[in-house]
Amino acid sequence: MRYIMSARKKRKTQTSYYTITAFVIYSHGKNPFKQELSHEKKNLPVREELGAVLYDPNILGFKGPRKMTILTHTLSRDGRRPEFRPIKESQTLLAKHREGGAPDLLVLHNKSPQWNEETQSFVLNFNGRVTQASVKNFQIVHDNDLDYIAMQFGRIERDYFTMDYKYPFCLLQAFSIAITSFDAKLACE
Repeated sequence: MRYIMSARKKRKTQTSYYTITAFVIYSHGKNPFKQELSHEKKNLPVREELGAVLYDPNILGFKGPRKMTILTHTLSRDGRRPEFRPIKESQTLLAKHREGGAPDLLVLHNKSPQWNEETQSFVLNFNGRVTQASVKNFQIVHDNDLDYIAMQFGRIERDYFTMDYKYPFCLLQAFSIAITSFDAKLACE
């Protein structure tokens, strides 16, 4: 069996009422922020940081659309994803985002659904790829081009979902982003 992915859920409380849920996507490897390492991880390279997903809270408290922010590194001119292995907390994607960004930081968001009076619900156009309503359904876009959908994920049957992705994501990043939507985030719903 080959190890494929690690994801870590982080919770940061800004005030007693404001919680941001963050997931960081890592490859297999050594965590440079932990001193105690198991014998099997001592000889591994520092893990690669592949991305992060932040869920903003839904302050109104109703089951409305989630607000997602996706952080990843920009690709090189030839379309390759650079290897990024932070060894200091200040080098991580989350730290760069908190500091206001960096030239190598790519920030994407979920497309905001529109309210449909007829169905009395929020809707997105999945062009037939998603057939059932769910709070887990989303489309990822860049703020500068809302028509270029880099990734979409949504329910097609009770326990079945579909995922489509393209540049700038690889399969591992897209799948990792998708599985974050299954975590129960009371502050986000």
